[in-house]
Amino acid sequence: MTGGDPADRAFCRAILPRVSRTFALGIRLLPDGLEQAVRVSYLLCRIADTIEDTADLHADAKAALLARWRAALDDGGPDAAPLGTAFPGPRTDEERLVREAGRVLRCFRALAPGERAAIRPWVQEMSDGMAEFAARRAGRDGPLAALASVAELDRYCYYVAGTVGHLLTGLFRIHYPRIGPTCYARLDGLATSFGLGLQLTNIIKDVADDRRRGWSFVPRDLCAAAGLHPDELQLPERHLDARRVMQALIAKARGHLRDALSYCTTLPSAAYRIRIFCLTSLYFAIRTLRLAERDPRLLDPRHKVKITRGDVYRTVATTHVIAPFNPLVRSYFLRLAGAGP
Repeated sequence: MTGGDPADRAFCRAILPRVSRTFALGIRLLPDGLEQAVRVSYLLCRIADTIEDTADLHADAKAALLARWRAALDDGGPDAAPLGTAFPGPRTDEERLVREAGRVLRCFRALAPGERAAIRPWVQEMSDGMAEFAARRAGRDGPLAALASVAELDRYCYYVAGTVGHLLTGLFRIHYPRIGPTCYARLDGLATSFGLGLQLTNIIKDVADDRRRGWSFVPRDLCAAAGLHPDELQLPERHLDARRVMQALIAKARGHLRDALSYCTTLPSAAYRIRIFCLTSLYFAIRTLRLAERDPRLLDPRHKVKITRGDVYRTVATTHVIAPFNPLVRSYFLRLAGAGP
């Protein structure tokens, strides 16, 4: 069992559902020791994400904070004090998390050495990538900052979520030694795609919210192929062209989620709680993607694509029953994807 200050651990438990209710729901399914390592990992990543996401800091300030966060994760690294002072009056739970980054850092340092070694390089790579994209976004002209290409979208999604796939895979191997070298190699080979599928689904469902903040993760080259500029995605007269662009993104996300299904079915059947944790994320994503695919108001800034609370609980309950059985796992995925009965 990991140590650390009980008050810091309590803070991490309390803040998690406030910054991600869905992830907090899934993480409770993990075995105790793994649960704490994954919780701390998620919060480390969310701190980096919040720094990159804020509109209140210049790109240079973001880069400095992300570099400090990167260094703080090294053994003997500095503290996280500059992160706290950058958010002196937090307005959101995410900003409060950054304000209290020192608490999360102390919990990270209380993890076992092998766990820290599995987590550190991926959060550091994420921090480097977020600094890179913060600088790119700040350097663009015009009211809407859009990614240039599908390749750039893939690179962004790798930094934000592909790294997390590899991080989790490393922790799973530590906490479930029956994941042998061959199984681990296959899981690690699918980890990036799993992360990209989840992140692309988030981008698709949040497309209107992001545009309202002046950002677009829908690449310019994908829009250009449909004869569109990113600024035109929400124009009623370009609705059909915009839907073609979004359907292309949805198809891309669906392909990655099929890889995520392969990841889940590669996990040993006896790793029951790890399977449930991974499958609930996958099933939430494919439900959301199917909803977005059929929603005529996907690009409406007054509308939000969201699965119902009832669907969330039905998904969790079903996953508990089918998780050890690969044929049932695949069949349920196809049903949620709209390809089954």
